[in-house]
Amino acid sequence: MSPSDWVEKDFYKVLGVSKDASADEIKKAYRKLARANHPDSNPGNAAAEERFKEISEAYAVLSDAEQRKQYDEQRTFFSGGGGFRGPWSGGGDASDVFTSRGSGSLNDLFGGIFGGGRTRTAPRRGQDVEAEHTLSFDQALEGATVSLRLSSDEACSACAGTGARAGTVPRVCPNCEGSGMQTSSDGGVFAMTEPCRECRGRGLVVDDPCPVCHGSGRGVSNRTIAARIPAGARDGQRIRLRGKGGPGEHGGPNGDLYILVHVMPHRLFGRKGDNLTVTVPVRVDEVALGASIAVPTLDGRPVTLKIPAGTPNGRTFRVKGRGAPARNGLKGDLLVTVDVETPTVLEPAARAAMEALREAAGDHNPRERMLGDKATRA
Repeated sequence: MSPSDWVEKDFYKVLGVSKDASADEIKKAYRKLARANHPDSNPGNAAAEERFKEISEAYAVLSDAEQRKQYDEQRTFFSGGGGFRGPWSGGGDASDVFTSRGSGSLNDLFGGIFGGGRTRTAPRRGQDVEAEHTLSFDQALEGATVSLRLSSDEACSACAGTGARAGTVPRVCPNCEGSGMQTSSDGGVFAMTEPCRECRGRGLVVDDPCPVCHGSGRGVSNRTIAARIPAGARDGQRIRLRGKGGPGEHGGPNGDLYILVHVMPHRLFGRKGDNLTVTVPVRVDEVALGASIAVPTLDGRPVTLKIPAGTPNGRTFRVKGRGAPARNGLKGDLLVTVDVETPTVLEPAARAAMEALREAAGDHNPRERMLGDKATRA
């Protein structure tokens, strides 16, 4: 990309800020746009990748006070004080103007911004970090702050991230002039911008590599952090914590932390979405005659459930608001399924009552229809 291509770009417009924007406003705008357009968040989206490159290119200039000052001065100069307009008046093109003002080339005129030792390497986002953690059933529902031991990529401590041996410094990449990007063309109308092959996008070339990181400028950081797992986490859920991943490089944002949650089963309760489930045993007389029974809840405060007379085995009742936390801030329900308990040992009085029940039932056979249907089909 030629220097005239750089100056013809409106970096303020790229970041969506005014020319008078403060450094904090520029940084905030960059981070917001970088997160939305980062290739990791938009896999396979070529437009988003190109937009991310434009955002990084703009931020590399506007985030440096000296570069921003020179950029503003040159845009004002070539627009006659009213902002860069183009196309160029009086015939010819931008290169005519640049070479006719005694500077020799635009590279010389903009040396501090687009070439030479003051070039700033484009910001790089930190890596995303993966972790796993197992929660109890109660912790998953209520939310918990957990301690995580993480390993992530960070600047090499031996060379402070430069990649160069102590006592030496890297030099600006001559291929991309420190931008970290290069433009290639097949000779046609279209050109493609991609990370520089010479410096692999760093903007710097290391002649005498650091013996610890072998010139990469990166090392491994082991750290312990406190991470908040939100209430209502599910088994197998992957939770994203923004900015808790690896540190960024050259002013770039931190990566994200992804936590894979495992939830241990509960001895009584199960879970179905935002609802909790529980199966309670009931006696034959309770479902036959009807009853009010106490049902356990997760918070330890039982609720009273009214069972109508003639309730069939396996019927499920709903207790409102005693389930798991939902995304809307409310709670799901508790689903109570009744399971008729069949006595295996009968006391004499109970046996006599059962025999009286059998006698009262008379010739009633609940399987009669099944047998009749079968006989008919046969």
